[in-house]
Amino acid sequence: MSKYTDIGVEKHGHVGLIEIRKPPLNFFDVSLINQIADALEEFDNDIEIRASVLAAQGKAFCAGADFSDPKRQEQEASAQNDPAANLPINHLYVQAVRIFRNKKPVVAAVHGAAIGGGLGLAVSADFRVTCPEARFAANFTKLGFHPGFGLTTTLPELVGKNNAELIFYTSRRVTGEEATRMGLANLCVPQDQVRTEAMKLAAEIAECSPLGLISTRATMRAGLADRVMAATNHELAEQTKLRATEDFKEGVKATAERRAANFKGR
Repeated sequence: MSKYTDIGVEKHGHVGLIEIRKPPLNFFDVSLINQIADALEEFDNDIEIRASVLAAQGKAFCAGADFSDPKRQEQEASAQNDPAANLPINHLYVQAVRIFRNKKPVVAAVHGAAIGGGLGLAVSADFRVTCPEARFAANFTKLGFHPGFGLTTTLPELVGKNNAELIFYTSRRVTGEEATRMGLANLCVPQDQVRTEAMKLAAEIAECSPLGLISTRATMRAGLADRVMAATNHELAEQTKLRATEDFKEGVKATAERRAANFKGR
């Protein structure tokens, strides 16, 4: 029996495939992020795998965290609030940093929405293949919240500080075409070709020297995981403060009810 319950893991020649299997929206939790990190480590230790693709079943690539889930709220409430302290090993952000420590190139096949932490997951990959129907959003401020999953570091490094500020401050949904124009995605293709093109790109990468790939990628991403770890420590501290506000409760409620929030600034 596979040790993975929320993802599928396959090998296609020198390309590994990780498929998120929590349709339709593929909300993440600690377990899902842990499984993705485990799969990436498995590929790192497999001499035959040189690159991988992160894809998903269902309507969305990953719609982020499900704030309406009581179990998740309980997990978050029990998390340590002191950013200077060591977080428990099963904390979401500890597992997220593991994803950034993988050694081989990853292509994300973003065929649908990548929202909030789901955007953070998509941005953890080296490249993104998407389509016009996809939507990329860091919708934290519309929730009365602070960005997480390391996005305050990774997004500006990818699209530039001002584009990142625009995405954060508006919480707008960026289309696949817009994402490609601003450098958030590398390729925009018809929706039914997203995974195929992602696999093609990974296969092209896998034609190169495996040792050369690992060495060059280590240089290009030097210090990234440590920067993400520092970012998530700060993000968690801000999220912990904002989670206790009336505005956060209103933001979550308004989002669930698909209406504009009535924020009070408290």
